[in-house]
Amino acid sequence: MKTVFQPFDPRQEMRRPDFEIFHNKDMHLDSVGLHHHDFYEVYFFLGGKAEYRVEGRLYRLRPGDVLLLSPMELHQVTVQAGRVPYERIVLWISRSYLASLGSGEDSLSRCFDNALSEHTNLLKRSDGVQVQPLFEQLLEERSQNLYAGEACARGYLLQLLVQLNRLALNSRQQAGENSPLVSRAVAHINSHYAEEITLDDLAAQLHVSKYYLCHEFSRVAGTSVYRFITLKRLQIARELLLQGAAPSEAAAQCGFKDYPNFYRAFKTRYRLSPSDCVLRGGEF
Repeated sequence: MKTVFQPFDPRQEMRRPDFEIFHNKDMHLDSVGLHHHDFYEVYFFLGGKAEYRVEGRLYRLRPGDVLLLSPMELHQVTVQAGRVPYERIVLWISRSYLASLGSGEDSLSRCFDNALSEHTNLLKRSDGVQVQPLFEQLLEERSQNLYAGEACARGYLLQLLVQLNRLALNSRQQAGENSPLVSRAVAHINSHYAEEITLDDLAAQLHVSKYYLCHEFSRVAGTSVYRFITLKRLQIARELLLQGAAPSEAAAQCGFKDYPNFYRAFKTRYRLSPSDCVLRGGEF
């Protein structure tokens, strides 16, 4: 297989309705802020030094590790400078396309379902070795102008997803660096985002000083408590808008007491107003 690297593209939206795959290699890369996607992501780490944060959990990656990310998970990668290039394969799959590939017991989204008690974001590198040929074959079909290339690419994608689900079902949970304090803070935020959450109240709820909470949360989650709360509220408000909620209703249900502040924050994050998000079907 001829290796074809693609230049890093900072966009966070899909241009195809089914799936996209990238093979990136960089010596220097600026930090990507905490974010979420409207699609599923499979991240295959190949080289360099990188840390990945997912919903308050910190993973120190080793080459061969695979991360499984669902649309509603806030995540962020931090790349550390070094002599070895930062190399990875990233696969994006739209919600509708993945749903079309199977349902019920044969659902191929099971490995992404963080509501399951056995769920893990991380498949260890021994699992990555098993699926690497499928990543490479999928890349080749998408990068080469071969006869029936799209049909073949869909076949490799299906095989890859089946294998990832089998590995996830049989894998022991890989927890990463999971600070009990940050886990409790994230759980509280996820359960009470519709209510007023002040730093003082959250610290009191967790029985720690707000200064220690801020330090530990920033270290593990990679962002401030306040920003995490705001991003979580915006994320859920967007889902409500796509389900037909009025903008003012979505704002109120997600803990925004002031609609102009919600409007500004939403437009800054998604580059669309709440009303435009509904009209354009949530594309951003």
